[in-house]
Amino acid sequence: MSDSRTDQVEWLDQVAWNPEGLVPAIAQEQETGRVLMLAWMNREALRLTAEEGVAVYWSRSRRRLWRKGESSGHRQWVREMRLDCDGDTVLLQVVQEGGVACHTGRHHCFYRRWEDGRWRIVDPVKKDPEEIYGA
Repeated sequence: MSDSRTDQVEWLDQVAWNPEGLVPAIAQEQETGRVLMLAWMNREALRLTAEEGVAVYWSRSRRRLWRKGESSGHRQWVREMRLDCDGDTVLLQVVQEGGVACHTGRHHCFYRRWEDGRWRIVDPVKKDPEEIYGA
């Protein structure tokens, strides 16, 4: 018989955390396969994501846990979690609430494409950030 506490520690120990105790997490839209964003998770964020079914990240700038959508309402409902072959990247397949994953009001964070020697904005703003977050 397995002890759920032991099992929990074991699965978290299989992650190759960087020296800061973080792992990159890619949020991919389950329905389309589009990569929405990359964020960071610490051990607690990954554990909470697994427990709650909602993406929880570690904000490096704020130095605290950050539940995606806590201020915008644009939650990411996690449908599947995967760990890559090296154990150093987490892939979250999500349903993106509200259709906006980026703080700029776009569907995803990868809205600039390299063209003709520069980064060109190629995806529109879906919702004004001031409308989402206030002034």
